[in-house]
This record gives sequence, C-alpha cells and structure tokens, in this order.
Amino acid sequence: MAVDYTVIVVYLAGMLAMGWWGMRRAKSKSEFLVAGRRLGPAMYSGTMAAIVLGGASTIGGVGLGYQYGLSGAWMVFTIGLGLLALSVFFSARIARLKVYTVSEMLDLRYGGRAGVISGVVMWAYTLMLAVTSTIAYATIFDVLFDVNRTVAIVLGGAIVVAYSTLGGMWSITLTDMVQFVVKTIGVLLLLLPIAVVKAGGFAEMRAELPTSYFDPLGVGGETIFTYVLIYTFGMLIGQDIWQRVFTARSDRTARWGGTVAGTYCLAYAVAGAVIGTAAKVLYPDLGSPDDAFATIVKDELPVGVRGLVLAAALAAVMSTSSGALIACATVANNDIWSRLRGLAKRSGEQKEHDEVAGNRAFILVMGLAVIGTAIALNDVVQALTVAYNLLVGGLLVPILGGLLWKRGTAQGALAAVAVGGLAVIGLMAGYGILANEPVYYGLLASLVAYVAVSLATRPTDEAVLAAWRERLAGRSPELPSETVPAHQ
Repeated sequence: MAVDYTVIVVYLAGMLAMGWWGMRRAKSKSEFLVAGRRLGPAMYSGTMAAIVLGGASTIGGVGLGYQYGLSGAWMVFTIGLGLLALSVFFSARIARLKVYTVSEMLDLRYGGRAGVISGVVMWAYTLMLAVTSTIAYATIFDVLFDVNRTVAIVLGGAIVVAYSTLGGMWSITLTDMVQFVVKTIGVLLLLLPIAVVKAGGFAEMRAELPTSYFDPLGVGGETIFTYVLIYTFGMLIGQDIWQRVFTARSDRTARWGGTVAGTYCLAYAVAGAVIGTAAKVLYPDLGSPDDAFATIVKDELPVGVRGLVLAAALAAVMSTSSGALIACATVANNDIWSRLRGLAKRSGEQKEHDEVAGNRAFILVMGLAVIGTAIALNDVVQALTVAYNLLVGGLLVPILGGLLWKRGTAQGALAAVAVGGLAVIGLMAGYGILANEPVYYGLLASLVAYVAVSLATRPTDEAVLAAWRERLAGRSPELPSETVPAHQ
C-alpha cells in the first residue's frame, strides 16, 4: 500500500502546487472567475469533461452498472447528451453574453429584476452539487484505506478549498486538465479492461448474470425519461457549466470543444456501466452498489495501478467539487450578497481587480459550508436529486424561455422561479426526495406560470430587448479587452 499512498500524496501535492501557480496568475475578476475568457479548444474540452464527470458519474455510474447492468449507463449518458445539446445549440450565444453568472443573463434579458431570487435557487443547486462531490471522498477513503469518514471529507475538502481559493478558475482549470488525463488513464485505459478480464470476459459475464443486465432499457423507461429531464436539461442551465462556457476564447471553441467533451462523456458512461457489471460478477453480494467501484479497485488491481485508479476517482470528485464550489461562491457574492447590500453595479463602474479578494473570501466561506454540510449528510444520490430538482424545476423555464421566446417577461420569469421552486420542494416533501413526480409537476407548474404571467403582463421594454440582441450578437460594449495569447 505504500506505493499507492505515494501516488495519491504526489497527486494531491500537485493540486496544491497548481493552486499556488493560479494565485499568481489571477489578478483580475475576469482571470479569477472565468480564466480571462481565454481557453483554447484543448483546455476547454478537458476541463468541461472534468467538471461534468464527478463522483456521482464515476462512483455512482459504476454503482448503477452493478445494480442494473449496461442500462446503468443512462444517468451519465444523459449528462453527455445535455452537454452536446448545450454545445451545439446554446454555447455560442452564452459565450457572447460576457457575463459571470446565469442570474446576470436573466437580468440582461428581463431588465434587471430577476437576479436575487434566481440567484438563491442557483446557489442552493451549486451548494448541494459541491456537497455530493465532497461526500464521495468518504466512499473512496473508507473502503480502500479504512479512513474515518469525517477525516476523509475534511482532508479532501480542505485541498479543494485551498487550491480553489488561491487561484480561482485558473487553478481549477489547470487541476481539471490533470484530473481529466488521470481519469482517462485510470478509468478508461486501466480499470475498464482489467475489470472485464477479471470477470472472465463478456461471455462469462453474460453467463453469470440475468439477461436484464444486458438490456439497454433495463433500468426502465420512466427512469430514463427522468434522467433526461433532470440531467440533460440540467446541463443546459447550471451555473457550474455556464461558468466553464464563459472561459472559452471564442464561439467556435465553446461549440466544438464542448462537443468533444460531450462525446467523451458518452464513452465514460458506457465504461462505468461495464465496470459495474463486471463487479457484479466478482462481488454479487455487496452491501451497497456504491461500494462496487472502490471494492474492485482494492481487490483486483495491482499495486501502483490501484493508486493511479484511486487518484482517478479523486480526480473525478475534485473536478466537480471545485467547479461547483467556485460557481456557488460566484453566485453567493455577485448575485445575492452584493445585491442585498445594494452594492451591485453595472460593469465598467467597478474595477475588476477590486473584486478578487471578495470572491476569494466567498470561496473560502462557501467551502467551509460545503465541508460542514457533507459531514452532516450521508446520501449522495438524495443530495444530487435535491440539487437538480431545484435547478430544473425552478430555472429551466425562465432561462430557456428567455433564450427562445421574445414575449417572456420579468414578471413571468419570477413567477416561474417561485412557483417551480416551491412546487418542487413541496412535492419532494410529499412524494419523497427520490420520487419522479416532484420534477415532473414542478416543471409543469413553472411552465404554466411563466406563460400565463408573461402573457398577462406588458411585454419587455424594447430597449431592453435591443440591448439583449446586441449582447447575443457579440456587439456588446463589454467585450473583453484582453489581448494576451489564448491558451490551448
């Protein structure tokens, strides 16, 4: 185990070193929050794939494969589909907006009156997303190294908070690129073939398991539909995803780089399901499906390789955790705290570098909150479900409505956020957190409220819409002035 520990320690030390390097680079708000909007295709693709494929996609994806077989790929597969849809249809317009948060986009589209309430919903989503990734540390360390759950959460969380606080998006981008490479080698190139060979190959797996394990729709049509509704649509509107789109240096980078990342996600989904299916052959009686990943790594991989695959799992967890953390802090500071104190100002009235310290402080505070919440909670799937139900039920309609429907109004957007969010919360209390009905009915309620209130109120002022169209077309006076070379 000494070799495995060495691999992990070197990996974690590297993450902190990149945080220190990022701190020296991030001298302005743009550099700190969106890496100066200068990422080229290679770095953009890698970091986008890294953030969407976190602990739930890796540990949870293998667990679903253990429980359902190949159809367990659907959760991660729908994440990939959402990223593809975002990249092909919306990313260019999003990148041209030159904003920092989803709520700023809503303010631009609806005339400056949707920010705080949408910010609260987005903050809750990003907080719970960061919590789910942080909880995943416990699964990895507990099964493999018998480390106390609280200690594991504090250790892993402290490292993520440290490098995120130091260098902001630059540190996160650099660490995500390393994490992307480590995940690719550890999960796709090492664990996948080794797991299949150890299980006797596909022929032996078919002989040992029920035929339902090889049915592409075995997880159930309703479950697949719910995955599409939550994860595919969730990819279209999440602050953590949009904040990565904002880092692209051009429309083309956002579109094609995101398409590559989405395709990678589809392959990762299938790999996780196959690994889980192999684990079912090797360990048919595990106490929890989520233990499948760590168990097969612990028992089947050779020394050194085991450490690298564990690093891959940590990479998956840390990439999503750090992305969600900076998104949570950005929303808390820019969309909630500043507005509530009456300090929000139009761009150009406040120098960007003045805000770096404030955003850094918010990452630290939100990071401590995430660690504390992760220690208090235990169920990754429930926490992730709450996050996506709130996001989709509260914000999907006003965001997509703003992008696609000219007649949508600020009053309609606010009604959609309030009605959808409250409906989801109430229905989760009534039906249960893991039920499908909350997001179904919450989304429907949000849509009805948006359309009805928008049609019943005065259309958005034409001057607001004209400014919105200028921003979408990339002719905004806020276009960044960076002239340094873009990074590949």
